[in-house]
Amino acid sequence: LLSTPVRPLEVMVGKIIPYILVGYIQLSLILLAARLLFRVPILGNPLLLLAVAFLFITANLAMGITFSTLAKNQLQAVQMAFFFFLPSLLLSGFMFPFRGMPDWAQHIGSILPLTHFLRAVRGILLKGNTLAEILTHVWPIALFVVVMLSVAVKRYRQTLD
Repeated sequence: LLSTPVRPLEVMVGKIIPYILVGYIQLSLILLAARLLFRVPILGNPLLLLAVAFLFITANLAMGITFSTLAKNQLQAVQMAFFFFLPSLLLSGFMFPFRGMPDWAQHIGSILPLTHFLRAVRGILLKGNTLAEILTHVWPIALFVVVMLSVAVKRYRQTLD
């Protein structure tokens, strides 16, 4: 791979694509279980849900690639991931009501892609929201992807060390 003329962005996209497919398989299984086991209604457009899920999956993978460019070893990368994804779960409104958190926690949670993804998915599945209605939650995820991939491409090193 190091001897090929591919650019850093091409390498990163090549690493991300298989995991996007894995993410879609997981999403399909979760939606199937939600529908069949828990009778969760799917009122919105499934294609819109897939598009928002693509952004969210890409955001998380971009974060992982960024961690791998910043870390000096695998242990550091795992620790960085832990210190990103745990606060994401706690501050996104997934485990605790978002509006019940202190203001500082809401501000941090508003930066995280999971917060916006949860709001968009709830809107699509339960309310039948359209793109116009969830756009306020889509653009922060897209911005996060751009920033993380930019950092990763800038920090990418083509060495074996």
